[in-house]
Parts: sequence; C-alpha cells; structure tokens
Amino acid sequence: MKWKKLGRLYSPASSTRHPKLLTHAANPLPVHLEGDVYRVFFSGRDINNRSSVGGVDIDIATLTIIEEHYEPFFEHGPKGSFYADGVSIGNCYHANGNTYMLFMGWQTPKEGHWRGDIGRLQVMPDMSIVLDDEIPFMGVDSVDKLSLSYPWVEDDVNGGYNMWYGTTKTWDAGNDEMLHVINYAHSEDGDNWNRKGLAVPYSLGVAQAFSRPTVVSDGVGNYEMWFSYRSGSGEKYRIGYATSKDGCMWSLGLDKVGIDVSENGWDSEMIEYPFVFEHNQKKYMLYNGNSNGKTGFGLAVLDNE
Repeated sequence: MKWKKLGRLYSPASSTRHPKLLTHAANPLPVHLEGDVYRVFFSGRDINNRSSVGGVDIDIATLTIIEEHYEPFFEHGPKGSFYADGVSIGNCYHANGNTYMLFMGWQTPKEGHWRGDIGRLQVMPDMSIVLDDEIPFMGVDSVDKLSLSYPWVEDDVNGGYNMWYGTTKTWDAGNDEMLHVINYAHSEDGDNWNRKGLAVPYSLGVAQAFSRPTVVSDGVGNYEMWFSYRSGSGEKYRIGYATSKDGCMWSLGLDKVGIDVSENGWDSEMIEYPFVFEHNQKKYMLYNGNSNGKTGFGLAVLDNE
C-alpha cells in the first residue's frame, strides 16, 4: 500500500477569522456536495483552545478552495455542558431518515484530568448542524470508565450499525503515556448501542495511544481501518493501519500503512486524524499534520500502481 501526498489543502492562516475558528483545522470530515466538490468540516479553536465546527468547500480534483465559511457551523457548549471545552468530530451516518454527525465533547475541569464523552449532532438538509441532545450520546460507564473519543459509525453488512471509538484505560500506562484504545459497539437502530469492548490490539511502547479511527469496508465483510497513534516511546502521532474479517476483531499492520511524515514542511513532525473516503473509484485520505491540526489538513490518494 502506498499513499501519494497531493499537498496541503487548507490552513487557517487568515487574520480575519471568526473568533471561534482562529486556529487549527483538525479532524477533517468530507461531505460530498456535487461533482468533485466536498464540504470539509473540521474542528477549529478559539483563543482559549476550545474547538468548534468550521467548514470549507474544496474541489479535490483541482485542489482548490471554492468557499471558506466564516461562521462556525456548531460551537462548543456553555460552562457545565459535556462539550463545554471543545467539539472534535468523527464521521456522519444515516439512521431513521436523519443524517447524524458524532463528536467527542471535551471537558477540562480546573481540578482533575480532562475527559471526553460522545455526543451527536444532526446535519439538516440545508447543511446546518444542530445538537441532538444536551446529554451525551454515549458517556462513561462500566465498560468505558474514564474517557471516550472520536467515534466512527457505518452500516453493518449483516444489519444494524457498527461503531469504533476511542476509550481510555489509564492516563499513564507506566511510560508517561496514556493507554487509549479503540473499542467496538453494535446497534440495531443507530440509537442504542451494545458495547463489546476492545477491537484493535495495542502494544505498550509500540502503539498505545490511538485516536480517530476511519473505516472502509468492501460490502462483503472485509474491513480496513486507519487511525492515528502514539507509540508511548516519545514519538508524536503517526497514522496506523489494521484489517478485519468481521469488524469486531482486528489485526495491526503498522508497517503496511504506506504514509509517513514528510522530510520538511507542514506535516514533517506528525501526521494524524485520518479520514479515508472513496471518490471516482479511488481512495483518498484527508489528514492533519504538525501541532494536532494547527497547520491545517492535506490530501493523499492511494497509489494502486
């Protein structure tokens, strides 16, 4: 597998930006508009590091910006809410006639560790975004005891829905790095979820801080997953790869991912938060670079030659 980098598509460098979208364009999420044009939603930040949802329309064939949307599509919540300190988006899925976008809601209390819960937004026909509920869609429980992150949902070929999401096992696994893994859940209706536990294996000192899974299936039960991860040995984020025959149990293939940091430039220190999608019979990957998306996002295409 080899990904060909097409370059950086977008960087939030303008001095006239909305105060809720001053920096960062993390967690890019493309929604097809027409032809080769996608609206790429992302998580931008304000002066207090709280993230809200912004968007930019991009032609991925010409690699040009069609329209940059000044206003945020959705802002982080008020003090005391489960998303008071940020909204980090996952992907969109369709259920019960609606289009939903799941997200990680951040809380950073003055005393205690930061944590996350999963919330759900509804994407309206006019592409506006509204909160589905003021309480978490999925919060901590007996399976996920500390913190949740970055959900990905898609149809199950056998009926219902699959979800892969991040969950924290411990804030320090003994090497000054958290153990944050990818779990699996299943739902018959897209609303109520049965949490199944660990999906992707981890290895301390090799891959132990996972985030933002993105999954592609062939429709007959074969799955590929890309995600960002840290080794726990001091390296910054890299993009990893795993495969599965049922979507439940996965095998790591970190050496097969086919994409790494560049020698210099905006993605030379880290690459993370991938989103893989298909367009015109090709696989594309949106991803972030240095400083967790502060330098914007780029595009790569899978080279099948």
